[in-house]
Amino acid sequence: MQAIILAAGMGRRLGEYTQHNTKCMVPVNGTKLINRMFRQLAELPIRRVVMVVGYEGERLMEYLGTERCGLPIKYVNNPIYDRTNNIYSLALAKQELMEDDTLLIESDLIFDDGVLNLLIDNPYPNLALVAKYESWMDGTMVRIDGDNNIVNFVPKAAFDYHETDSYYKTINLYKFSREFTQTKYVPFLEAYTKAVGNNEYYENVLRIITFLNSHDLKALPVTTEKWYEIDDKQDLDIAEALFADEKDVLRKYYGRFGGFWRFPKMLDYCYLVNPFFAESRLIDELEAYFRTLISEYPSGMKVNTLLASKCWGVKEEYIIPGNGAAELIKVLMEQLPGTLGITRPTFEEYPNRRDKNSLVTFIPQHPDYRYTAQDLMDFFGQHHADNLLLINPDNPSGNFIPKADVLRLAEWCQQQGSRLIVDESFVDFSVGYEQNSLLHNDLLEAHPQMMVMKSISKSYGVPGIRLGILCSADTAMIARLKKVVSIWNINSFAEYFMQIFTKYEKDYQRACERFIAEREDFERQLRQISFLRVMPSQANYFLCEILPPKNANQLVLTMLKKYNILVRDCSDKQGFDGRQYMRIAVRSHEDNARFIQAFKELDNP
Repeated sequence: MQAIILAAGMGRRLGEYTQHNTKCMVPVNGTKLINRMFRQLAELPIRRVVMVVGYEGERLMEYLGTERCGLPIKYVNNPIYDRTNNIYSLALAKQELMEDDTLLIESDLIFDDGVLNLLIDNPYPNLALVAKYESWMDGTMVRIDGDNNIVNFVPKAAFDYHETDSYYKTINLYKFSREFTQTKYVPFLEAYTKAVGNNEYYENVLRIITFLNSHDLKALPVTTEKWYEIDDKQDLDIAEALFADEKDVLRKYYGRFGGFWRFPKMLDYCYLVNPFFAESRLIDELEAYFRTLISEYPSGMKVNTLLASKCWGVKEEYIIPGNGAAELIKVLMEQLPGTLGITRPTFEEYPNRRDKNSLVTFIPQHPDYRYTAQDLMDFFGQHHADNLLLINPDNPSGNFIPKADVLRLAEWCQQQGSRLIVDESFVDFSVGYEQNSLLHNDLLEAHPQMMVMKSISKSYGVPGIRLGILCSADTAMIARLKKVVSIWNINSFAEYFMQIFTKYEKDYQRACERFIAEREDFERQLRQISFLRVMPSQANYFLCEILPPKNANQLVLTMLKKYNILVRDCSDKQGFDGRQYMRIAVRSHEDNARFIQAFKELDNP
């Protein structure tokens, strides 16, 4: 068997990375793609490698030489690489293609070490490696039948977003028998290029063959194996996270702060959103008006304030909508004078926006990081803070202070001359959530030094629209903050969400009730894991101590590498006691079942 690697393209979308090199010379985490590929091929029964070169071909040939990793290399040159597509590169190597059974590989791929073995070990002579379609994928798709025969190739021009459930993406790794290339592929390749030209793709020839006989080429779907096609800078960035060394992998994932839909089949147990409201018909209505919303300017602050007032029942002069709570946190922290009292461990976005010298820190002494309103009053009565932050339920502990006690704390703050900031982004996940919110005009008016923050992303499970609100009867402060943020700080999707939300309030209530039931079930199952100490929570996550001999960092790495589940290691958060902690989000029942199964396997290896 031989391998043919197509490496003639210019890779323009990679910009400066391919200014003087082909794509396969681009390093991923310090290792060039071509070096990784040759190392993988050297572990297989391959007698030679045929490289089709073009752009910067001399540089590539000089780098590789005539042999690499014990594999002889034969070069085929495409002198008109800038005017042709990969069908011409393969046509130039057609003689070599017919000389042996062949692995056909495109040089801009990165994949797990075992991926090529899937092709080698499978007894069927002609195979295309494919993956079930996901939203991050681009390029040629195929449809397959129940016996994994490829029945149709779907080129980009014929792609239909309504048919994606039936699509598989070609990974651009193929195995062809010598007999197939001699009697089928090369004859059709010659006829096709003669009739259509050289500015086409070699998959078009396979498409014709499948039309004539759907049993010539089978699909081999990958399951848990990782792979990625590197066409541009974003692809390179994702590949570096997917294939990162163990010491760097968590930094590369955590540093993304989201966007995980681009990662194949990964479950995100770090970011905290309502898993059920997305099933509401509200999302269908947003989708129906997508083209209008994407093409129209949103309204300014005045209109969006009115809409926010309508949705959350707070006077317009008391409320400011933001581009996510993150925008409002930033401007609020920059505007507040004096010191800020915080409880640690905490959501660090607030203290990160302040001078460290302005922080007054309370650390609960309870082993589960529980604390009460009285604990806060006792501590800050002795250590005064001009502003006191309460995240309720707290993040990451899940601690919850009942509404009556929060109001007692607000009265105490007012007597102390302190401003109370309550972040109730997770309050709708608490038992009795209908009565637990502070977003009522009478409560705000009774405590004008109290400000209430709410992340709509978390409660409503719509982080993509970026929406949050901040409320207070301190109208001077609200007016000042409105002047600080951009007039168009809310996009059209967030505006339309507020426009239609009241029609779907019952859907939201049902989603909250489903969530509370799911959290209870998830907690029961987590408590059955021997290496976890699960702390009670009224939020949509659990703080868990990882008990010896398990290690939180290693456990997170194993969950990511083995199970494709990303979890938050909280051990290094300020305020913890040096022990090992993990924050585990609550997702849908199906996802939680997958998570629990992984933990059970790790609990009973």
